[in-house]
Amino acid sequence: MGSRYTPVSTESAPPPWTIPRGLIVLLALAATVVAVAGARALSGLLAPLFLALMLTIAVQPIQTWAARRGIPVWAGMLAALAAVYAILLGLIGALLLSVAQLATELPQYTDSLNNLLDGAHAQLSNAGVDDDRIASTLSSLDLGKLVGFLDELLAGLLGVVSNLVFIMALLLFMAIDGSTIGRRMRIVDRMRPDISYALSAFVGGTRKYLIVSTVFGLIVAVFDGAALWLLGVPLPILWALLSFITNYIPNIGFIIGLIPPAILALLEGGPALMVWVIVVYSVINFVIQSIIQPKFVGDAVGLSVTVTFLSLVFWSWVLGALGALLAVPLTLLVKALLIDIDQSTRWVDALIGDSPIDTEEPGNLDDATEQQERLVEDPG
Repeated sequence: MGSRYTPVSTESAPPPWTIPRGLIVLLALAATVVAVAGARALSGLLAPLFLALMLTIAVQPIQTWAARRGIPVWAGMLAALAAVYAILLGLIGALLLSVAQLATELPQYTDSLNNLLDGAHAQLSNAGVDDDRIASTLSSLDLGKLVGFLDELLAGLLGVVSNLVFIMALLLFMAIDGSTIGRRMRIVDRMRPDISYALSAFVGGTRKYLIVSTVFGLIVAVFDGAALWLLGVPLPILWALLSFITNYIPNIGFIIGLIPPAILALLEGGPALMVWVIVVYSVINFVIQSIIQPKFVGDAVGLSVTVTFLSLVFWSWVLGALGALLAVPLTLLVKALLIDIDQSTRWVDALIGDSPIDTEEPGNLDDATEQQERLVEDPG
């Protein structure tokens, strides 16, 4: 008596178990919170690490140029290393010297500050403000406190030497690895083309951003320094250097670079000179940084103005002052690791990009493909 086979109905089989989309979102948010908290806790390590990475990316074309012309690998590595060391040590040395000069200049403006405070006290009294409230408010404006703050800042800058050794060691190791980065990326491109595209897009965008910011920073520094020199504001070279550095801070860098020379102009020549400094700075920086530069920066990094500003706030909160300087490159790195690395998530570029490419329009898909191929072959 043979057994009869009864097929199992697939209709009664339970559906495969899947994670609800809402739970996936919650898990992603929780992982983000943990990652951000860890980054804040390790900001003293991560900030110098990212700075070394950005500097290495900036000088990597020197090694590529040397290799293409048959120059020995070690010679190209030493040339790139010498360039990045010169940039880093030159900026730090100029800052230390400038802050020291400012600390010695400020005490001579004590009488000017007292006269300004007396004038402000008289005007507020005429306006009917209580004398006790005026005295408590103006007593906090002490030039000695500002000089003490600058002394602490100078000591803090000298303390950067400890991190500087770490950064210079990182630059040395990254320069050594950079001599073989081309072969490494070709291997990654063969095995994981999406990862290769994401990393190449990050390197290319970062390098273009650094070039654009450096060029426009030099232009702004020259114009600001010359204007301050013509107006008779003390230490114009210091404020020009400050304008150059704050140009790497998106959106609010101009304001940060304006405040110190405006205050010194107030102490040197009164409110009239301060107003002239504000007007001249506003005209120069508005034309260059608000009209001309954003067009080039947007084309270079592919981030909208809103995303750029939010990245500044976020990375300043996570990594401190150095995070403000590196806000755009760090955002490009996160974008590469979370968005560009997967074709299914690249639609986000349409929401955060400066001028997204519509691949449905004729010719745009081919242009996007050619751009991807160029990035893989030469990230610069």
